Amino acid sequence: MSREGFEAWLSTPAPGSSRIANPADMFDGWFWNGSRADLKWDGSDEAITPREFFSAAIDDTCSGESSDGCILLHRDGALEAYLYHFGYRERSVHTALLMFAAAGEFKSEGAEETVLFWAETGGNLWDADDDGWLAVLSVGKSEARFVPERDLTDTVAGLRPVESRFFDVIERLGEEEESWDWESGRDFHTNTPRDPAFVDPAVLAE
Repeated sequence: MSREGFEAWLSTPAPGSSRIANPADMFDGWFWNGSRADLKWDGSDEAITPREFFSAAIDDTCSGESSDGCILLHRDGALEAYLYHFGYRERSVHTALLMFAAAGEFKSEGAEETVLFWAETGGNLWDADDDGWLAVLSVGKSEARFVPERDLTDTVAGLRPVESRFFDVIERLGEEEESWDWESGRDFHTNTPRDPAFVDPAVLAE
């Protein structure tokens, strides 16, 4: 994805669930195989832009209203994202998946990309051949679809740098919370999630 494509994606409202060819098949072939996702897409935030969606999530983390994590960068000519939610909050998860599905329109190359959804209380990636993955979304330029099987070796290897950035921000936030003067009565506040090492400045632009 070019820089121009990345910024165009940030400004493009999220599509409806029809952007994903088979949303009901989200879990087919993976750890939650047999679970249907037919009704889980009704609450996604259609029409909100990625800039609005992700900047709001980062603001919530900075204000202490949320402990979720969000790394979103344009790095080495690619969209790089690593999101962390406490619990399977369908509205947030599905809205993000639709946005990543729509990112295919702005891809520079025709080859399909891979978006992963998994459950891991530590926030870390599973190994590529692990059986703990929940869903895999394959994103092309004109269509995205959930796939029941995929060799994840290259995808997981490619995500290792952003996984490392995720743990960097968690470590910094932990240190800040430990040093916070909780006896002051002031709510915890931080600007660490807004650091350009963790979020592209274009995401936070008005």
